[in-house]
Amino acid sequence: MSRIGRMPVAVPTGVDVQIKGSLVKVKGPKGEIEFSFPAEMEISLEKGEITVQRPSDERTHRALHGMTRALINNMVVGVSTGFEKMLEVNGVGYRAEVSGDNLMLYVGYSHPVVIEPPGGITFEVDVRTRQIKVIGFDKQLVGQIAADIRKVRPPEPYKGKGIKYLDEKIRRKAGKTGKV
Repeated sequence: MSRIGRMPVAVPTGVDVQIKGSLVKVKGPKGEIEFSFPAEMEISLEKGEITVQRPSDERTHRALHGMTRALINNMVVGVSTGFEKMLEVNGVGYRAEVSGDNLMLYVGYSHPVVIEPPGGITFEVDVRTRQIKVIGFDKQLVGQIAADIRKVRPPEPYKGKGIKYLDEKIRRKAGKTGKV
C-alpha cells in the first residue's frame, strides 16, 4: 500500500468537509476549495478523519491513491493555516512594493511590472530586506504565482541579479578573464 495514501487526513476544528461522490468541498477560516477527484478513489469522512481507499493494486490506482490523499491534505491545511512562498529581489536599484492589492516590481525594465493577484492571493513586501511573500490557501496557485513573479526577472548566474526563491541557491559562473 501507498505509505502516503493510507494515512488518514485529520480535519481540524473550524474546517467543514463535504464529500459527494468524487467531489470534495473543504471550507475553513481562510477560504473554500472544491476539487473533483477520479471516481475510482473511495473518499470517506469518519470521526474527523478523511480516508482514501483504492479499488485495486493497478499501477494507475496506486499513483492516484497517494496523489488524491496529498491533494486533500493540501486542501485541509490550506483552508485552516494557509500557504506562503518567499521570494527575494537582488540587484542594484531592484525593488518591489505593494500598491493597493497589486505587486509593483522595479527590476531594470523601463517600466514597473504590475502583477495583479487572483482571488485568494495576497502579497506582502518587506522593503528593507527586499523580500516578497505570496500568501494564499490554494497551494498550487501560491506556487504558480510565485513562479510567475520569478519569471519576470530570473536570477542570472554571473552577478546573481534577479528574483529568486528565498531558499534557492544560484550557481555562480566565473566572468571573462582579461588578456595576460
